[in-house]
Amino acid sequence: MTNIISPQINPSLTKLIPYEPGKPIEELAREYGFSPNEIIKLASNENPLGPSPFAVEAIAKNLHKIHLYPDGNGYALKKALAASLDIDIENIVLGNGSNEIIELLFHLFASSSTEEVIFSKYAFAVYKLMAELFGASFKEIDDLSFSHDLQSMLHSIGPKTKLIFIANPNNPTGTRIPNEQLYEFLDTVPERVVVAIDEAYIDFVPDPPQTLSFIKKRENIVILRTFSKMHGLAGLRIGYGIAPKSIANYLQRARQPFNTNFLAQVAATASLEDKQHILKTLKITEEGKKRLEDGFNRLGLRFIPSSANFILVHVGDGEYVFKSFLKKGIIIRPMKSYGLAEWVRITVGTPEQLSKLLEAFPSILLPLRTLKKK
Repeated sequence: MTNIISPQINPSLTKLIPYEPGKPIEELAREYGFSPNEIIKLASNENPLGPSPFAVEAIAKNLHKIHLYPDGNGYALKKALAASLDIDIENIVLGNGSNEIIELLFHLFASSSTEEVIFSKYAFAVYKLMAELFGASFKEIDDLSFSHDLQSMLHSIGPKTKLIFIANPNNPTGTRIPNEQLYEFLDTVPERVVVAIDEAYIDFVPDPPQTLSFIKKRENIVILRTFSKMHGLAGLRIGYGIAPKSIANYLQRARQPFNTNFLAQVAATASLEDKQHILKTLKITEEGKKRLEDGFNRLGLRFIPSSANFILVHVGDGEYVFKSFLKKGIIIRPMKSYGLAEWVRITVGTPEQLSKLLEAFPSILLPLRTLKKK
């Protein structure tokens, strides 16, 4: 049969490699015959405690309303966020995860090859994916010790540059930018260039940068945040952007109507009130990172100190280690798709989950080390 449709497809899609998410629990259960309850998932930087009980209660109380469309403007959630962050409601744009805000920024600033985007080489894969999807020009800047090289980013700005992405803390490396270095960078970037600061993991940083202050004094700063990590609402896909009102207004125009669902809005609003859940999450994360670091040191594995809720660790052959853990019912994240084939990324889990992970590591590494000695 003659293929008539394929030539009509947008050329930017024909070579696009889709984003590779962490392996789902249900998929592993089907493949290896595990019960889903046996499987440990430490691949997608989710909250091991689950969502806030406040959020679960809010969902239960509102299930009878799901036949109605949500508030398209998300007023209640935006009001709660504005009060929490001491900003105006008009500065906030809700998204179907913070990923949607990334896409909206491309709609605004980088939707053709005449417009250029800059991001770090080992940063969130969606920045490059969106650039390829929209047909925008882009520059990947080499990392400096697995962190953003801000000076090289500044030197790379050209007449076509419209948008720069800074992930802080960065995924997948877990590194953060020292506050003063970030402030200097933001003050130096030309005002015609928009800087999107992706703060998906900012809740795990004990002394976070005061980036909100730049929203009030600069017209070219956008902050991206999410309820997926600290608040444990990854499955509901709810995030938001914080921007100067001039940019926020256009982001609102670019988004789809009803882009955030009703249950996500009520759960996110409730979760903001649960300070105890946040404290518990911070505690289990810090204790878990210390335990992983100690375990990696005992195993002689190099790792990158992390400011997020995961650790990037060098294992020699990431795909082999990933598949070996799958056979034991443990899902971690290989980093080959990020150009880090010798590394894996491991999310901090519960103490019980980390015990099983660390107990399994020596037997998984043994064949690799035996082969290396030969």
